Amino acid sequence: TTLCPEENRAHLARGTLDAIGMADVPVGVGSSGGVDSDVELEVYGADYSRASPCIHEDGMGLVYRALESVPPKSAQILCIASLSDVATLIREREELFTTKVKEVILMGGVVSLEAGEALIPDSAYNNNCDVSAARFVYKKCQELGVPTATLSRWAAYGCPIPPQLLDEIAKSEHMVATNVRGVSKLSIDQLWNKVILHPADPRREKLPSRCDINWFCRTFMGTTEVSKDWTSSIWSHVKKLNMYDPLAVLLCVPAYRSTHFKWKTKIVNGVQHIVVGTSELDTGICNRLSLYHEYATLFLTAFTESLHKEKSSFL
Repeated sequence: TTLCPEENRAHLARGTLDAIGMADVPVGVGSSGGVDSDVELEVYGADYSRASPCIHEDGMGLVYRALESVPPKSAQILCIASLSDVATLIREREELFTTKVKEVILMGGVVSLEAGEALIPDSAYNNNCDVSAARFVYKKCQELGVPTATLSRWAAYGCPIPPQLLDEIAKSEHMVATNVRGVSKLSIDQLWNKVILHPADPRREKLPSRCDINWFCRTFMGTTEVSKDWTSSIWSHVKKLNMYDPLAVLLCVPAYRSTHFKWKTKIVNGVQHIVVGTSELDTGICNRLSLYHEYATLFLTAFTESLHKEKSSFL
């Protein structure tokens, strides 16, 4: 886990994996993700989030051991937050990284593929958390010939979900599903409270300046007008949500990648680097409805089967 408070994030990750029947998946504590030590970003609470002796305090050590245990060019690294820890991996164990990693998948974004001979990270939130680390990771991957697959915000915008899907998965009564619904409302309200602030206000944390009120309304409400009647929680006006991380996970799986995504390619030093979603008009989504049904089914099936496993363990 990365981004402060990183230990709390590890507690949440450990509790979540245990709750969905994946207790064998290890969790390690990473770095603060480039965020100043006196700044604590939000991490959402859950009844199942708690300290555990099964959490590895040395997260980087866990990464090193995992890579050492796999065949050459077989590991995928999925980055859905700050790139600080990946930068540390490359700096400290460059040979291990180049020998074992076949691809780095990044939830973020790059500047125009036509801008120069190399990929350069843009102002996406994950890149913004530690700009120097993001630039270093992209630069070294291209220099070392390690392929990258970048999923941009445009891809997420190209396949939003209605909030009703969260209501549907919560009907499973799985504790993680009900918590996801609750924290989604909380996160949207918190995001709204940030976008209405002045761009220079430190309470916006790492939120890019382009994320203003108009952006929020377009992205989550399908409108460009702010109503004076919005006196209740902003959640009641939300029409769509963006599933950044689940899409990045699907991009890791070859069958899902070839079925649901299309991409632009940039060749650097003879190696292909792909980008899914390069603009509002080119989201990189093959069929929005088909992809929505794919991950909606995966969500519902995963929570249902997790409950069945738990029940059968008591029989």
